[in-house]
Amino acid sequence: MRGWLRYYGAFYRSALFAVLRRVNAYLMRWIRKKFKRLRRFKKAHGCWQRITSQHPRLFAHWAWTPTFW
Repeated sequence: MRGWLRYYGAFYRSALFAVLRRVNAYLMRWIRKKFKRLRRFKKAHGCWQRITSQHPRLFAHWAWTPTFW
């Protein structure tokens, strides 16, 4: 993913932000389906905030997105 971001980010960076937000939405949906205790949005959002603050470089695209949710 990192190479893909570098390649397409050099040409059309503004279009990447919509795609990266969608990737984050897919990750949030996966978290909510995987863990029963996080099915409610508030709990999943809290977990998301904790993960992104503790591990800001866990995924390559998180370095590109200034706000997560």
